[in-house]
Amino acid sequence: MSANRNEHSTPHHDKLPIRMLHDRVLVRQETGEGERRSGGGILIPATAAVGRRLAWAAVVAVGQNVRTVEPGDRVLFDPEDRAEVEVRGVAYVLMRERDLHAVAADRFEGSEDSTGLYL
Repeated sequence: MSANRNEHSTPHHDKLPIRMLHDRVLVRQETGEGERRSGGGILIPATAAVGRRLAWAAVVAVGQNVRTVEPGDRVLFDPEDRAEVEVRGVAYVLMRERDLHAVAADRFEGSEDSTGLYL
């Protein structure tokens, strides 16, 4: 992996004015707040109380010691354990690589060593 992994662009194609250090990962949380549907099609209002729920986010930048994810990956994390930061008016979540629970298998599909067991 290249040494410039942390300099990938955001969805707005602007270079971030920060550089991630060590094992830090900067993600942008997917907007899933609001109403949603259950697997059976039942509408669940945004105000409904739910148990501890993990959230999906897109990796925006990584530090030089991050080994398992790269910018553009979709990762699963606990939104309760997060540190938010705003860069150029966009809210991001900053965390350590070890605080990520899973990586979506999209990147691994089709690779020779893929087992499909990443989530």
